[in-house]
Amino acid sequence: MSRRDEDDDALDIFRVLRDEGRHQVAEVTAAGAAWLSSASGHPRSTLAQWESRPTAPGVLPCGSVFDVVNVPSMFGRRMLDRLWAEGPGSGPVAIHRGRMLLFAAPGTAQRLPSLLEWEEWHGPDAAVPPLLCHGAGDAVTVPALVRPEPENSGAARWLVAPDTRRPWLPGPDVLLWACVRAARNEAGEGHRISIFPRADQDASVYDVSRRR
Repeated sequence: MSRRDEDDDALDIFRVLRDEGRHQVAEVTAAGAAWLSSASGHPRSTLAQWESRPTAPGVLPCGSVFDVVNVPSMFGRRMLDRLWAEGPGSGPVAIHRGRMLLFAAPGTAQRLPSLLEWEEWHGPDAAVPPLLCHGAGDAVTVPALVRPEPENSGAARWLVAPDTRRPWLPGPDVLLWACVRAARNEAGEGHRISIFPRADQDASVYDVSRRR
């Protein structure tokens, strides 16, 4: 078989990702893949690798295109509830090894820890778990471009996938607000609408039209 025939038979993942006729919350669009690859020192080769292996996760450096705030999954869900119900929404968000990765504006990794230390809101009913902030000099694992198969439920996956070449990214002030609100989420508060599905469902329910 010739190389051309092999190329014709290969899955053109970016043709699939170009289906912009519907919102793709949990799968990366072609524009989103281009944005992610721009964080690499070699965007074209990164895109080529993803095209040949669309189901494989990748590793990208932080600090230039985005920072990442890495939080325990349950606390991250409370943060996202607040960001989407009362705030400006979020940037891309992924789940990896029981942690939630919130993609943030460059510089957030350096600024957010100091803001959390400075804020005088700490107390027994407002505890923020240790956050891992990845910035310049760090790298993170990003999920595959396509949603993992149901039987591979432990694989890294997107909760809010990048779908544009210039996604809005929250800065340290927005994430500080979300941390404070999540930490002060009283157990006895009244009825609250959650953006997350029930435990027995497997669907994301974000109103992506609100994203900046």
